[in-house]
Amino acid sequence: MGVNVPLDRFEELVVEALDSLPPELGRRMRNVAVLVEDDSADGLLGLYEGVPLTERGDWYSAVLPDRITIYREPICAMCANEAEVVREVRVTVIHEIAHHFGIDDDRLHELGWA
Repeated sequence: MGVNVPLDRFEELVVEALDSLPPELGRRMRNVAVLVEDDSADGLLGLYEGVPLTERGDWYSAVLPDRITIYREPICAMCANEAEVVREVRVTVIHEIAHHFGIDDDRLHELGWA
């Protein structure tokens, strides 16, 4: 199983997933960069690195942006067609953005997103 989605198309899918978020959610995101990389060393689909909004305080200034990385090859490897890639990209983007908002994996599992 697996489908090859070229990098430029995959990046478009990530942008589409971000654009599908409710505008009020997008407006609340602060100091975060969303990147696409081909592969992760440990097979992850996505990774959030940073300080969640819920943990930021007065001390939070002049810091590098949080990073959300979406990994193309693991997502493509688990999908049979582009429609499945579109769905998995959206789920992964939402999952990692949830971490930016301070929602952990246990809560995401309760909500059906993990």
